[in-house]
Amino acid sequence: MVAKNERKRIRELARKWMDFAEQPVMQERKRLWKAVHDLNAERPVIMIETSPIEQYVSQKELVCSDAFLRGVELNMLDNLRHTEEVGDDIVLEPYYRLSWKLDLSDYGVPVEMKPATTEKGEQSLGYSFNFPIKKPEQISKLKKRSFKVYREETLQSKAMLEDIMGDILPVRVANYDPFSGTLGNNEWTGMFFFGLTWQVYRFIGNDGLLYWLYDAPDTIHWLMEYMYEDRMSFFAFLENEKLIEMNTDNQMAGPRSYGYVSDLPAQDYEGPVKLKNLWGWAESQEATIISPSMYAEFVLPYLARLSKQFGLVYYGCCEPVDDRLELIMKEIPNLRSVSVSGWADFHHIGEMLGNKYVYSRKPTPSYMSGAQPDWELMEEDMKKTYEATRNCNVEILVRDLYTINGDRPRLRKWVDMTKAIFGIA
Repeated sequence: MVAKNERKRIRELARKWMDFAEQPVMQERKRLWKAVHDLNAERPVIMIETSPIEQYVSQKELVCSDAFLRGVELNMLDNLRHTEEVGDDIVLEPYYRLSWKLDLSDYGVPVEMKPATTEKGEQSLGYSFNFPIKKPEQISKLKKRSFKVYREETLQSKAMLEDIMGDILPVRVANYDPFSGTLGNNEWTGMFFFGLTWQVYRFIGNDGLLYWLYDAPDTIHWLMEYMYEDRMSFFAFLENEKLIEMNTDNQMAGPRSYGYVSDLPAQDYEGPVKLKNLWGWAESQEATIISPSMYAEFVLPYLARLSKQFGLVYYGCCEPVDDRLELIMKEIPNLRSVSVSGWADFHHIGEMLGNKYVYSRKPTPSYMSGAQPDWELMEEDMKKTYEATRNCNVEILVRDLYTINGDRPRLRKWVDMTKAIFGIA
């Protein structure tokens, strides 16, 4: 039984959500996002990721005590506040999305995350792992994972939410969130994340990634093949269980990049949705520490094989890809978007991408963080981006911004500054 105050709260937020979703500006933003991803950009699209920001929505603001509804309430408040205050190109669709609740077994070894602590003993944002595979011969401990969908439980949650607000805001269920298991608050729904070296690193650590390339190259290839088969098995499970839908709306086609595009699904699409109708996200941040030639030998072939399963591919996250971008473009012909972090050579990547790909710029979040944001560096960062992307299809996505000392207006200030630099009215 849903408490009256919780029902009232969710319905109020749903009305506000639908009011925003039906505004003409949302259709205009969808058109602009699609134009960028269609490689026919009219102007850069801009997005600030607000959900990780500490106290962007405080727990004190939440009314719902039911865990599921509290997740929905948090997600709604975050998106609504973002829409009201930030002034970027956020899109609210006229529906609310839930992801399927899944159970993914472990890999047969205990991969444990270890939070870092400050000098005062307080937990910090940093973390490490126990790296359970210490020697090459220990890879025999790894096992094939199993996957399960809690279909009935998920549909019960959907029915509960439909009963509360379905007459105001429709509810949809599809896809999954690879980074959050909180049903009701799945920011990364639609994200088909490869994460091959992301997981291999968690098994063997940086030392293994560096030394075993020389000392045990067959082990690295075995691990990459193991992860390739794991991801193929998981994606096939989602497809066979009919748990997927198109990620060409405001779901995540890449790290904080929407999926709006005209080229998906393919012209021969008749349904049901297959992987070839979707965006996939390839990256290898952990391989930054190895040379382009070793990356081409030990990492790229496995990413390329996975990429072939998808319609379009977003590549990268925080890694500076300029020293290996030509290799990536050659081996992943369905590449569409490339992440350009603060560690990359802006101009060189701009020249390589031209107007044939999406230049997905990730501003350096530390400039905007903390008690004293550095506006001089932020302005310089965006001016350099402007100069480097004159012939490019540009999206500007602020990610990994964790603390702004409660100063929410700085987000709008940054958006206004960036729009002025790029001549956006």
